[in-house]
Amino acid sequence: MTSPADPFSDTSDQEFSRLLDRFRQETAELERLRERIAAVRGRGEAAEGRVVVETTQTGALAGLVIDSRAMRLNSAELAAAILEASAESARDAQRAAGDLMAPFVTGTVLDHTGPPGARRAHGSRP
Repeated sequence: MTSPADPFSDTSDQEFSRLLDRFRQETAELERLRERIAAVRGRGEAAEGRVVVETTQTGALAGLVIDSRAMRLNSAELAAAILEASAESARDAQRAAGDLMAPFVTGTVLDHTGPPGARRAHGSRP
């Protein structure tokens, strides 16, 4: 007969199998999360909707639509509209990625949803 502390006991095998199954499930969940985050796209508009920008979660440009009416803007106004729409799109993508991450970070040291004073107490920036 083996003792409960025996690494070759049936109980240890069952516990190891349970832990391994849990690890596999969590790994699969994280992989699905990674894929969903990689697919995130943000959208931003400027110049009364005449400039529309789509960005990835990292802020990389993924799409740009400039309506023909936007061509009436001078070059500085058009550039400013593109930058404005791009910034809005990047914020939108960051929000979407944050929403996907929330269930995984809530209650952990990565959770920055608490009161600002609590964040500073842990060394984070507000």
